[in-house]
Amino acid sequence: MNLEYFIAKRLVTAKDYKSSISAPIIKIAIAAIAIGMVMMIVSVATGIGLQQKIREKIAAFNGHITITNYDSNQSDATLTPISKNQSFYPKFTSVPGVSHIQAIASKAGIIRTENAFEGIIFKGVGADYKWDNIKEYLVEGKLPDFSKNLNEDVVISQFLANRLHLRVGDAFNTFFMKEGENKLPNIRRFKITGIFNSGFQEFDATYIVGDIRHMQRINKWKADQVGAFEVFVKDFDQIKEVGDQVYKQTSSTLDTKTIIEKYSYIFEWLQLFDFNIIVILVVMIIVATINMVVALLVLILERTQMIGILKALGANNWTVRKIFLYNASYLILRGLFWGNLIGIVILLIQQYFGVIKLNPENYYVDQAPVYINLGYIALLNLFTITVCFIVLLIPSYIITKISPVKAIRYD
Repeated sequence: MNLEYFIAKRLVTAKDYKSSISAPIIKIAIAAIAIGMVMMIVSVATGIGLQQKIREKIAAFNGHITITNYDSNQSDATLTPISKNQSFYPKFTSVPGVSHIQAIASKAGIIRTENAFEGIIFKGVGADYKWDNIKEYLVEGKLPDFSKNLNEDVVISQFLANRLHLRVGDAFNTFFMKEGENKLPNIRRFKITGIFNSGFQEFDATYIVGDIRHMQRINKWKADQVGAFEVFVKDFDQIKEVGDQVYKQTSSTLDTKTIIEKYSYIFEWLQLFDFNIIVILVVMIIVATINMVVALLVLILERTQMIGILKALGANNWTVRKIFLYNASYLILRGLFWGNLIGIVILLIQQYFGVIKLNPENYYVDQAPVYINLGYIALLNLFTITVCFIVLLIPSYIITKISPVKAIRYD
């Protein structure tokens, strides 16, 4: 086997290689494999990265599963309170897949300043709120603290702050309508402590986050009454199963809904990326294998005399085929090396510098996110090598049809 590998390597390292007919074909084959690997790595990394980033953003503002009253309206505002005295709160221990649960209350309002006004959803949160989800998107100021006394601190999106001409430290009035007719609105004055920018226009144009006790007072709820519960799961891939378990563990008066159900149009759109990734992988593999088949055929035809000599010396067909298959594998590995190197460098540049920008109104993110995992890169390499090697067995069969006598006389 060592001798076969040595002969195969000499096919691409001999001095006459650069001047041979097969030289440009081999270079094209190596380049095709390298480009194909770059395309596969980048497409998988950006496709999975975009899916994960959008899922994280939706969960940051909604949790993975929402528990509400059955008679709640379809908007984000919560009208009918739920008691906090539930068996699943403050720890949802009955469902292993749950990592966190928090109480919230939302209400529609209008922010009015001297120069502008905007309709918003005030999301009231308490001491149990998981700020880590929003902290990533904080661009200015700091997060408020609702673990002690009631305060007027809020975080607002950069989108709303720009439209209302507000900055960190500014105060503004918010008007909340009362239920019923001919009632004056409730007015609350809030102070901005932080500004976030998630890049998710649907949330940035709507939400401000403040103390839940304001919502309880405006709605005249008791201290142990909230609007809904947001549940976070440990593994997003298990969200449907965990959602079913959460539903079974809650009372018959409560309803549960996953973010996949609530934002079905977004997740249906995200599923298209899986199809696009598969198409790119298939196309790149086909291109790479076609180029390698052509390169191998040219090598076989160019080395016909050598094949005849090897057969005349006693080498069987499989031995000669292995020489050319080793040679093809060597070329494949060269292409994969450069493809992996270039592909990973591109991903690292995008991850740390965000060179490729996206329109957040269309993609829900302002730059192309990437997911770098050595596991899927290794699988892509293994898949490429396996497919190419299997396909190359077919053209190598031509060697069995070459007669030693005719091959030695071949010119």
